[in-house]
Amino acid sequence: MVSSTHWLASSTAMAVLEDGGNAFDAAVAAGFVLHVVEPHLNGPAGEVPMILAPAGGRPTVLCGQGPAPAGATIGHYRSLGLDLVPGTGSLAAAVPGAFDAWMLLLRDHGTRRLADVLSYAIGYAEHGAPAVERIGETIETVRELFETEWPSSAEVYLPGGRSPAPGELLANRALAGTWRRLVAEAEAAGPGRETQIEAARRAWREGFIAEELAAFAATEVLDTSGERHAGTLTGDDLAAYEATYEPPLTYDRDGWTVCKAGPWTQGPAFLQQLALAPDVLPEAGTADYVHTLVEGTKLAMADREAWYGDAGDGVPMTELLSPGYTAQRRSLIGDRASTELRPGSPGGRAPRLSDYALGEAADIPVAAGAGEPTVMDTGASRGDTCHLDVVDRHGNLVATTPSGGWLHANPVIPALGFPLGTRLQMAWLQPGLPNSLTPGRRPRTTLTPSLALRGGEPVMAFGTPGGDQQDQWSFHFFLAVLHRAPVRGQLDLQGAIDAPNWHNDSFTGSFYPRAMRPGSLTVESRLGADTIAELRRRGHDVTVGEPWSEGRLCAVARDPETGILSAGANPRGMQGYAVGR
Repeated sequence: MVSSTHWLASSTAMAVLEDGGNAFDAAVAAGFVLHVVEPHLNGPAGEVPMILAPAGGRPTVLCGQGPAPAGATIGHYRSLGLDLVPGTGSLAAAVPGAFDAWMLLLRDHGTRRLADVLSYAIGYAEHGAPAVERIGETIETVRELFETEWPSSAEVYLPGGRSPAPGELLANRALAGTWRRLVAEAEAAGPGRETQIEAARRAWREGFIAEELAAFAATEVLDTSGERHAGTLTGDDLAAYEATYEPPLTYDRDGWTVCKAGPWTQGPAFLQQLALAPDVLPEAGTADYVHTLVEGTKLAMADREAWYGDAGDGVPMTELLSPGYTAQRRSLIGDRASTELRPGSPGGRAPRLSDYALGEAADIPVAAGAGEPTVMDTGASRGDTCHLDVVDRHGNLVATTPSGGWLHANPVIPALGFPLGTRLQMAWLQPGLPNSLTPGRRPRTTLTPSLALRGGEPVMAFGTPGGDQQDQWSFHFFLAVLHRAPVRGQLDLQGAIDAPNWHNDSFTGSFYPRAMRPGSLTVESRLGADTIAELRRRGHDVTVGEPWSEGRLCAVARDPETGILSAGANPRGMQGYAVGR
């Protein structure tokens, strides 16, 4: 079974499975196809955290989030007159992490050769794939920038001087050429599968791809500051980076165990929300239910702002998930909507927020094309990231959330066919914080795949795009799965995905310009007039969105007792796709 945010990625993964590949082969092939068919949502120089559960093995996190380059110091950015890392341009580029993570997944857990898994992406890049509506819409928001400042991007994404119409074939022959050259160099290294994968990794870190990445990072690019800046990424940074494995963080509830990546992501906020939820929840879909979950989310996200980051032992995760701390935090949830950012004091530690988060970020408008915020002030949703889940007949399970390297984030590198990422915009230019910009540390990412076990057995992989909304939408989905009656004896994944969803922005946003809307709550109109009226009475500043506008969830599952597989995909946007046999 496969579920992803694009039908061609899902079909690609299924083709690999039907050809005898396993879940990890399928995920790699589909991941590279996503770069081609959703270039406004992810790219090869972006990021991808993964959680995988090999059949018979323990769940593991594979980190494809690169760190800040050696030259990315707070002092350097401050010397340029900046108080935030720009949302676009070379100066926002972290060390690209996605490619090496995909290669490690293929090398360590897959069975297919590099040429086999890349053949699908090469075909779509060479001959074109039908453009989804959001590609053209995104390109139009940055058309003037492409035409006046980023001509290499215009060459790929404004063919004939216009953005692609929905359904029109959009090719990227420079990208196809990059992967063909990569495969040729890999095969020249020797006949062995692992030998070829290692050769591809070297080409990315030290070979022709690294040379182009480093050279382009050194050029000055117009960014969201309104100025032109060169980046800090160098060849030495690229050569030093390797994707890494680490154990997941977990939390148990009602016989389930949820696995998330560590506090270099926002993933632990899912676990804190799970801990904060009362043992007996109000009826799903009621104002009591939504209010209770929203207020718990605010507390979890306030802790995210004060405590999460790539700060190693400095992040008190044990205390943040402890029963005593959780009970104290839960007592703060009242009958009225809170408009305060209220981080806690785990272990008696005093929380520390950035000066910007304490006041300067409030009510800043979110600009289209400037980062990854997914919901505008109107409540209209736009894409930002991808998601992909795969489960195979062996019981292998993997959840991945590829993002970054968006077509509107940086100019296309002409010789490669893709741009650099901009993940450094998530780090603060203030020292002493868990998420302060620090060379060698990962900027805290919103990317947050999920994997769940029942009775100790891996059962479900799931996730969604959505920036700061990811661990809200995913959390609501998970509770819906737990409390919905089975369908034909299986988890009701599709019903849980289809249920009305919502999110709030009552905390500092992770993306430039770091907006915050205290007391805000955006809901789908399907939640119902009476529920919406009661939420407003309780003090929530409710924005009513379109009936199908919140969330882009994907999920796959495996019943360990019967071996039966199931999947569901998001109907919103008519783009997600679940497939299996």
